[in-house]
Amino acid sequence: MLRVHDPFRRAQLAIAALFFFLGFQYATWVSRLPALKTELDLTEAQLGLLLMAGGVGAAASYPLVAPAMRRLGSRRLSLLAALALAVILLVLAVTPNYPVTLLVICLDGVAVGFLNVAMNAQGAALEVEYRRTAMARFHATFSAGSLAAALVASGVTFFTSALAVHFGVTTVLLLLAVGLTRSGLLTGDQQPAQDAEPGEQPAKRGLTLPTRVTVWMGLAMVFGTITEGAMNDWSTLYLKDVVSASAQVAPLGIAVVSGMMVLARIFADGWRARWGDGRIVVAGSALAGAGLATALLVGGVVPALIGFACVGLGTAAITPCVYVAAARQGPDALALVAAMGTIGLLAGPAVIGFIADGSSLVWGMAAVAASAGLVSLCSTRIRWQALAEV
Repeated sequence: MLRVHDPFRRAQLAIAALFFFLGFQYATWVSRLPALKTELDLTEAQLGLLLMAGGVGAAASYPLVAPAMRRLGSRRLSLLAALALAVILLVLAVTPNYPVTLLVICLDGVAVGFLNVAMNAQGAALEVEYRRTAMARFHATFSAGSLAAALVASGVTFFTSALAVHFGVTTVLLLLAVGLTRSGLLTGDQQPAQDAEPGEQPAKRGLTLPTRVTVWMGLAMVFGTITEGAMNDWSTLYLKDVVSASAQVAPLGIAVVSGMMVLARIFADGWRARWGDGRIVVAGSALAGAGLATALLVGGVVPALIGFACVGLGTAAITPCVYVAAARQGPDALALVAAMGTIGLLAGPAVIGFIADGSSLVWGMAAVAASAGLVSLCSTRIRWQALAEV
């Protein structure tokens, strides 16, 4: 149980633990993909399908999340999803063959979809209840969880290569984290906004057609995750194949984007409180698009790294801010926006690959810059609410 007297800090730590949990759980099994590949004797294509299975499960969870949120509430749904993810990790260590592993990873994706929506609903409710920004730091905590999982994986494999030992130790740690934080989570969920779009009817129970503002949020999330995912997948190849960076410099593309994103998310809540979510998203996505486009036009290693830094800085607050805006529209909107974000992460890198194959990687990266610009355009169509309005 968290022994923190300030109720805001207690809830903030508990919700942050969920974000850390998800990053830690995901990075734990992804960090051991080489071992899974060897144990199951997988081809590269089978490994790619295994990675896609998690995304398919997350996208498939969309029609189930909103009813579950209404029935259980975000607190209970978060805890149940977290418990499921801890158990799934343990099961993954002893899967006997490839088809069973595919099924387990697909179920992992479903549980990730549930936890993703529920923990972001908790974060949005915290901001509304206490009139204080917090979501950007929560998303930075997710990245910290991924980093911690990589370090733990490195430490465990120093002593043993057994997946059962690694995943078993991790499962115990995750279960302890759930037990220690459950009392700090918020028990009440935020009520959906009723004035998101003039002339539209309030949301009804059950799945409903998305409002126009929800569609714009979903599009902003798609283009934002396309930008974020494509940079992780293609920045290294761009540095190596296009601007002829050395083998030592090429991996810095991912490091620059990720490092700048984590750093920006640490400070982004202060920026949100000062300038508002809408200005941060519009200006940030415009910076990302313009910075990357300029780097492509100029060419060279240093301009590329500067352009990548602009992408990390500019896109850092997009996902947290859009999640907050969607949560204020209710569980249906939040579930849809989360599912569209998953689609962007899955489809974006592949689309960039098709463009690069048909023309060149420069044009593929230009599409990434255009995607960031489209986030800015979509964001102007969203009615962003200040904390004082909710």
